[in-house]
Amino acid sequence: MKFFLDTADIAEIRDLAATGLVDGVTTNPSLVAKSGRNFIEVVREICGVVSGPVSAETTATDHPTMLAEGRKLAKIAKNIAVKVPLTPDGLKTCKMLHAEGAMVNVTLCFSAAQAILAAKAGATFVSPFVGRLDDIGESGMALIRDIVEIYRQYQGFKTEVLVASIRHPMHVVEAAKLGAQIGTMPPTVMRQLFLHPLTDKGLAAFLADWKKTGQSILGDAKAAAAE
Repeated sequence: MKFFLDTADIAEIRDLAATGLVDGVTTNPSLVAKSGRNFIEVVREICGVVSGPVSAETTATDHPTMLAEGRKLAKIAKNIAVKVPLTPDGLKTCKMLHAEGAMVNVTLCFSAAQAILAAKAGATFVSPFVGRLDDIGESGMALIRDIVEIYRQYQGFKTEVLVASIRHPMHVVEAAKLGAQIGTMPPTVMRQLFLHPLTDKGLAAFLADWKKTGQSILGDAKAAAAE
């Protein structure tokens, strides 16, 4: 499973990208607005930090303007994925951008029927929002299960399932079990994936025992360097 960061915070992206575990980034107008910086500049900088896909979202709702915005965004860097909404105009734009060789992320997917349309339009990624479905009493993971199952039936569907609106580590685990190719998550959720109380407890015990020996693995190296 590929991990994308859902943020426009450059410092967070740099820090987590250094782990080698970040495969891409997703942004949206709200996330970029929080940075207080120029939209194009932020997206271009993110593209320089990560080599994987970076989703940059259009803001128009009509097809002609959305297409013009998408073409401009696609020129920022080779790893841009133009993000469009799952609307008739968005899918029309997706179809044209796909034909022009651009990666497209179709966002705001809330049903399997919508996901089928995104795949038929040539979307590189479809972004079903699991957390927002959970919020209204529906099952976000049931939607992921349906989309993954449907896509597997058709070799012509090349669209990857990019699970969005991830709220906690179990969303990541469940999506991975279902076979979703990508999970995009806030930095806080990715950091939570590292955590387990038994890991902390075990490490503390190992370090305490090691301290009692009075040894240092780098001790000799330090002495040699000092000479």
